[in-house]
Amino acid sequence: MKIYDLSHTLDNDTPVYQGTPHPVFKKIASIENDGFRETYLSLTSHTGTHIDAPYHMIGKGKKLDQLPLEIFSGRAAVVHVPADEPIIRKRMILNGSVSLQDIDFLLFFTGWNKYWGSRKYFKNYPVLSPGALELILANNFKGVGFDTISADKEDSADWKIHNSILGKGMIIIENLNIPEGIPALGDFFCFPLLFNDADGSPVRAVLIT
Repeated sequence: MKIYDLSHTLDNDTPVYQGTPHPVFKKIASIENDGFRETYLSLTSHTGTHIDAPYHMIGKGKKLDQLPLEIFSGRAAVVHVPADEPIIRKRMILNGSVSLQDIDFLLFFTGWNKYWGSRKYFKNYPVLSPGALELILANNFKGVGFDTISADKEDSADWKIHNSILGKGMIIIENLNIPEGIPALGDFFCFPLLFNDADGSPVRAVLIT
């Protein structure tokens, strides 16, 4: 058994979507002064490696705190997208030897996480083609994950991919940190923080093979 950490480390320099407040991590107690250590955290619900709940964009969509815990774990297939490919195509999903009927999550490895912390991370990252999106919507997945800042293009006006996937009751995991050479199949876990009216939450995402 091997456990792969698919999460980015959170700190004061964690990249955020344009217009989003930056996270704050501040030491507020020390052993020398207080006898213990404690850290103050301030961050949005979509900071770092995180889940989008249906409620994030769907008017009557489910909140994370309304979803059963079973939604946040299951069998996952890692779809390897060729380097510098601007579009995630249907054939890339079907190219593997894994039957989609046995899969709860599709995790897209595009290699874009290598740009984490740079301006390039926010521009021209790969997104789903219409055919790939249709294939996802035709299957009963629990969720879909991306190693990019968003499921939609950075200049999207209608958020079609978000609205389509979340509208089917699935979750979206963004900013995954998928390592090179990861196996194509494993057990995926992405449990969110439990808070009321959760439209999203940072997660510690892992794949166990």
